[in-house]
Amino acid sequence: MSEPTLAPEVPAEILVDPGTIRRVIFASSLGTLFEWYDFYLYGSLAVFFGSRFFPPGNETAQLLASLATFGAGFGVRPLGALVFGQVGDLIGRKYTFLVTMATMGLSTALVGFLPTYEHIGIWATIILVFLRLLQGLALGGEYGGAATYVAEHVPDARRGYYTAYIQTTATVGFFLSMAIIGTTRLWMGEEAFKNGTGAFISGWRIPFLLSFILLAVSLYIRIKMQESPLFSKLKSKGNVSKNPLKESFTNPVNLRYVLLALFGATAGQGVVWYTGQFHALTFLQATLKFHWLPAYTIIAVALLFGTPLFLFFGHLSDRIGRKKIMLWGCALAAATYVPIYMAMRAFTPVVELSKEHPAILMAQIPAFNLAMLMLLVFIQIVYVTMVYGPIAAFLVELFPTNIRYTSMSLPYHLGNGWFGGFLPLIATAVAASAATKEAFGTGAIFAGLIYPIAIALITLVVGSIFIKETQGHKIDTAIHTGAATEPFDWGAVLISLGLGFVIFMASNSGFRADLARLGIFKAVWNDLWYPLFGAAGLFALPTIFFRLEYQRYRSIVTVFGCLAATWLISIFLVPFFLSMGGMFKFFAYTLILGIHTVILTVAYRTGLSSQEKPPAQPTTA
Repeated sequence: MSEPTLAPEVPAEILVDPGTIRRVIFASSLGTLFEWYDFYLYGSLAVFFGSRFFPPGNETAQLLASLATFGAGFGVRPLGALVFGQVGDLIGRKYTFLVTMATMGLSTALVGFLPTYEHIGIWATIILVFLRLLQGLALGGEYGGAATYVAEHVPDARRGYYTAYIQTTATVGFFLSMAIIGTTRLWMGEEAFKNGTGAFISGWRIPFLLSFILLAVSLYIRIKMQESPLFSKLKSKGNVSKNPLKESFTNPVNLRYVLLALFGATAGQGVVWYTGQFHALTFLQATLKFHWLPAYTIIAVALLFGTPLFLFFGHLSDRIGRKKIMLWGCALAAATYVPIYMAMRAFTPVVELSKEHPAILMAQIPAFNLAMLMLLVFIQIVYVTMVYGPIAAFLVELFPTNIRYTSMSLPYHLGNGWFGGFLPLIATAVAASAATKEAFGTGAIFAGLIYPIAIALITLVVGSIFIKETQGHKIDTAIHTGAATEPFDWGAVLISLGLGFVIFMASNSGFRADLARLGIFKAVWNDLWYPLFGAAGLFALPTIFFRLEYQRYRSIVTVFGCLAATWLISIFLVPFFLSMGGMFKFFAYTLILGIHTVILTVAYRTGLSSQEKPPAQPTTA
C-alpha cells in the first residue's frame, strides 16, 4: 500500500498543557458516553421491546423484528458519517457534534413518550423505527468528531492513550444503560417496569426520559469547548477542503485508504465488539434462557473489569503500534469464539423451565458456574479492548486533516454499523433457521458465530498484508489530489454485482422451481437476500480493490477466476469436514471464505507487483 508523504512539522498548537488535554478529553468523552448510552438503551432492551412495539403472535419473529430495528440504527450510521463528516470538515468539529448530540438526545427521550403497539398499532412500530434512524444518523456524525477533536489536541507520541478514553465511552455507555435499566427494574419491580402501577408510568420509559437531563449536561459542557487547533490553523491558511466527499471518495489514492481501513480494520473490529457484548447478552437471555438479572450481572462484571484495558491497549499501541494489537484481537476471537460459547452452554445449569418460570434465576446458578460465565464473557471483552482501544488513533493517523472527519467516519461506521450492528440479527436469524437446525442439530445455537469468525479472518488477512503501521505519523497534513486524477470507476463493481446476482439466482433450485410455477417476481422476492449477500461479498467487494489497480475487465475476470479457484479447492477439502459433523461444519464453512480471501489476496499482490507503473502518490501541503 502506498503511503502519503507526511509533513515533518509538528505544530506548536498541538502541544497544549495537561490541564487543557484533560478538559478536552472530559468534555468529548462525557458527551460521547451519553450518546452511546442513548443508542444502547434500545439494544439493552431489544429482547423486551419485541413484545411492546411489534405485532403479537410469534416470539421469535418479534425478537428478530426488534433486532432488525436495532440494526436499522446502525444501517444509517454511514449516511450520518457522510452528512455530518462533510459539515465537520467544512465548518468545524465543535459545532457539528453539538448538532449530533441534540439530535441523539431528543430522539432517545421521545421513545419514553411513545405509545406501544397495543395502543396505536403499527404506528408504534413506524415511529420507533423513525426515532431509531435519527439515533443512527446522529451517532454517525458523533464518533468521528469526538475522536478527531481529541486527536488534534494531543501529542503524537501519546495519541493512542488519549484517544482510548473516547473508546471507553461506547462500553461505559452500554454498561450505564444496563445499570440504569437494572436499577429501575429492581426499584419498581418487574410488573411496574413493564406496565406501570398506580400513578407511576411504565418503568422501562424512565431510562429514556433521563436523556433530557443527560442532553442538557452534555450540551452545557460542549458549548464551552473551543475549536480544534489543527482545524483552526487549516482554516486560517485557507486549506479547508471545498468538497470533502469528493476528495475522500472519488480520488483512488484516498479511496484506497478508506477501503483498506474498512476491510483491514473496522469490519473485524465491529464484529468482535458486538459479539463480545451484544451477542453475548442476547445469547444468555434468548438462547440459554437466563433471567435478565443474572444476564446483566454477567455482562456488567465482565465490562467492569475489562473497560480499563481500553486504556492499556491504547497506551501499548503508542509503544508497539496499533496494527498488530488489533489484528491479534481478531485472530484470537476467530480461533476461540466457538469453544467459548460451547463452554457458556456447558456452565449453564440444567433447570426445568415452564410458563410460570420461563427463565433461569440468579438463585438457581451455582457460584462456580456464575464465575465461569463471567470469565468467559470477560475473555471476549479483552478481545474487544484489543481491537477497539487503538482504532481511533489508527483512523486519525490514516487520513489528512482537511478531510479527516469525513474519511475516517465512513469506514468506521460501515465496519461498526453494518458489519457489527447487524451481527445480533444475522447471528440470531442463522441460529433460528430451520435449515441450520436440520444441519447442525443441537449445535445450531452456535451457527451464528460463523459470521463474526469469517469477518474477523478477512480483516486479519487484509489488514496484515495491505495496511502499514500508522504509529508515529504526523497528522498536520493536507492531501491535494490534483485536477488530473481519474475518478474511481464504479461500473466494474456494478457489473460484478449484477453477474454475481444472476449466477446465484440461477444456481438456486428453489428459484428455478418458483420461476417455472409462479413467475419471476415471487421467485425474486423469496430468494433475494441469498444472491444479494453472496454476489456482494464474493464478487462486488473484491472488485473494488482490484479496480484500484487494474483495468475494468481485467478486474472482473480476476475476481471470477479467484472464485473458480476457491470452488476447485473447496470441493476436495470441505466435504471431508462436513462429513465429520458437529463443530467441524463451522470450520468447513469458515474455510471456504478463508480460502477465497487468501486467493484474492495473492492475486491482488501478484498483479500489483507486475505493474510497471506504481500507483499515484498524493502530494502534501
